[in-house]
Amino acid sequence: MRHLTIVDTTLRDGEQTAGVVFSNQEKLRIARLLDEVGVHQIEAGVAVMGGDEKKAISEITKLGLKASIMGWNRAVISDIEASLACGVDAVAISISTSDIHIEHKLKTTREDVLERMIKATEFAKREGVYISVNAEDASRSSMDFLVQFAKEAKKAGADRLRYCDTVGILDPFTTYDNIKTLIEKTGINVEMHTHDDFGMATANALAGVKAGASHVGVTVNGLGERAGNAALEEVVMALKFLLDTDLSFVTERFVELSEYVARASGRMLPPWKSIVGSNMFAHESGIHADGALKNPRTYEAFSPEDVGLERQIVIGKHSGTASIKAKFKEYGKEITEEEAVVMLEKVRALAVDMKRSLFDKELVYIYGDMLKQTKQ
Repeated sequence: MRHLTIVDTTLRDGEQTAGVVFSNQEKLRIARLLDEVGVHQIEAGVAVMGGDEKKAISEITKLGLKASIMGWNRAVISDIEASLACGVDAVAISISTSDIHIEHKLKTTREDVLERMIKATEFAKREGVYISVNAEDASRSSMDFLVQFAKEAKKAGADRLRYCDTVGILDPFTTYDNIKTLIEKTGINVEMHTHDDFGMATANALAGVKAGASHVGVTVNGLGERAGNAALEEVVMALKFLLDTDLSFVTERFVELSEYVARASGRMLPPWKSIVGSNMFAHESGIHADGALKNPRTYEAFSPEDVGLERQIVIGKHSGTASIKAKFKEYGKEITEEEAVVMLEKVRALAVDMKRSLFDKELVYIYGDMLKQTKQ
């Protein structure tokens, strides 16, 4: 199995989510959690911003984490100097490679982009740090220019190229073709940095891996600009269960990590969030619940314990008698099939009236009422 490196940018791209600000203490806690679950490299922020940002990066580098700590920079030497002053062991050097960015944002030429990138990369190389050269808006860049850019970056000392799908316009098929071509023509290590504007960030990241990418950029819960990035928990679990690539992460702590970042960011998880959402292992439908009770693998892709969740049998409109009997069994009470049939009718009626599933307490009340009616 080839080695893959997970690069988490929750503290940089994740915090660039509109309206999200982490306190320095939250950043330190997130960095520790990322390190503890197994993240290989943490992009800690943008040092040239100064102030609390620079202070947080410096404090993270002093935590003694196993993970490499990276600072993000423009292709500007003063940016890189600010990162180095924080004690990082890796730098990301970012500059746009698409014509729309070069013309309208940078208002310059391809030649100038190459010159800036080479100058910044050679400076960082002399400083002896690990270098990721980021091709911003790579997915909308000319492949010929991107190949030239990657070759020059490698020649100047870059350890990898970050392929940025900056506005999330890729699909997995195009991603695979682009990454395969780029690697075949340049031999450079490639990091996937994907955005979720069309809901394909994780799929595109995996497609890049299948094409030969050696690094994957992620954020916890998929935080990030606009629609966010590929989610750490999705990528790691998909690699393990779909691509047979187990990175030995402590996935049992994913819910702990996810919930902490959700609270710190003020962006609560929807119950249906893949991998870590509270509904991931909640079964209400009678057919599904019955199958899951007989053998969890019938309706679960992996075990809830794998990520720190628990299986739930939810009682509501779509429940069956097996669910009701199982729910009572959880509390040490065996009920008959006949009792379950009577209760099911009442459960469904109440669920429709309340427009929700039922609390366990309500189920007990229904059972009590049923017993009273039986005695009358």
